[in-house]
Amino acid sequence: MKVALYLRVSTSRQAEKDLSIPDQRNQCEAWCRDKGWTVAAEYVEPGASATDEKRPQFQRMMDDATRADRPFDIVLVHSFSRFFRDSFQFELHRRTLEKNRVALVSITQTVSDDPGGQMFRQLCAMFDEYQSKENAKHVLRAMKENAKQGFWNGGPPPFGYRAVTVETRADAVKKKLEIDPAEAAQVRTIFDLYRGGKGVRAIADALNRKGLIYRKTRRWTSGLVHQVLTREAYAGQHYFNRTEARRKVGKERDQWVAFETPVIIDPAVFDAVRKKLESRRPARVPGRITGGPTLLTGIARCATCGGGMTIRTGKGGRYRYYTCNNRVNEGGSTCKGRNVPMEALDTAVLGALEERILAPERLETLLAALVDRARSRAQDDAGKAKDLRKRLKDAESRIERLYGALAEGTVKDPTCSAPRSPGSKPSAKSAFRSSPRSTPARTFRAAC
Repeated sequence: MKVALYLRVSTSRQAEKDLSIPDQRNQCEAWCRDKGWTVAAEYVEPGASATDEKRPQFQRMMDDATRADRPFDIVLVHSFSRFFRDSFQFELHRRTLEKNRVALVSITQTVSDDPGGQMFRQLCAMFDEYQSKENAKHVLRAMKENAKQGFWNGGPPPFGYRAVTVETRADAVKKKLEIDPAEAAQVRTIFDLYRGGKGVRAIADALNRKGLIYRKTRRWTSGLVHQVLTREAYAGQHYFNRTEARRKVGKERDQWVAFETPVIIDPAVFDAVRKKLESRRPARVPGRITGGPTLLTGIARCATCGGGMTIRTGKGGRYRYYTCNNRVNEGGSTCKGRNVPMEALDTAVLGALEERILAPERLETLLAALVDRARSRAQDDAGKAKDLRKRLKDAESRIERLYGALAEGTVKDPTCSAPRSPGSKPSAKSAFRSSPRSTPARTFRAAC
């Protein structure tokens, strides 16, 4: 038997300690030696949750398992929880393996192939899912308490800050946010430019012209500038537990946990900027104006930089035009751009289509092809209808012969409890003939 080992730990911290994965590998290899199996492949997933399938090595393993040449016969795991911690997804992917003649085997949870073994395996998967949810509940409670004490729970800190270790409690490293001087200088510049009258697009353009970048890799865009201008942490307060990580949806405000952060922007300045942003929001217009279908969505491209064209409006939605998306997001330093009235460009495109594709000679060819196709379909439908009528007539003829046989007594109805006497034939026949619209069941009873 050729075996693929799937080894997984849930967090990067477990992977860094380098204990669990080697232990899983050693136990699985020993199991294979005892069974006389050959390890043909190994898939190691360091720091990946088993509650979903967003795991690169897991996906690669499933792709290999469903290949035509099938490089292995068994997927071997330490326990079923290494494979999946969602009972539905567990069974779905296990059956995918089974369909491709690949077995899923756990060295610590041996199950048989009979119904009892299948039930035990499903119970294990359900318990693993329950345990995962319980662990998540307790972890979230601990993280909320950690935030209440002013510590950073991990992940990228807001732009302008960096996370630094302040103490260690047992094995837990406690971190707090500290101002990053270089990034904080850019934050202050953004607020100063906005207060000076520049819009978010002009600010992004100004930063890009100065050669400033976001997080050492990205150019500034209007979206990133707006994100900085609305980040409450700069005024001294950050919120934890605002969104549900898996579904990316916001939580109720009473579930947020606030903790203090080093101040980069004076709270009064931050409030003034927030009010100004709110007052300068684009006018809201009915969905029929801005939400309707756009002819050249995903088609029109900027002739200068090759970027996509986006829709911009003016005068509260009365005027609409295509403009370079790169210029909108990153400013004029990226692309000089161009603004084209939507009506003019749509008319030009439709005119070109009419002239080159919808020319009379081309329309004749297209219409001729459509007529031929319709005629062919009509002939096919006529042939099918003729065949169906023939089959219907044949079925009706057989039913009539069956009724006649029942009426004559040459065929017995299995629902009849008593044998038919010779003297009953005439009355049965007359009963059958006297009720031509009777249902088959009623006719059979009359013939009895």
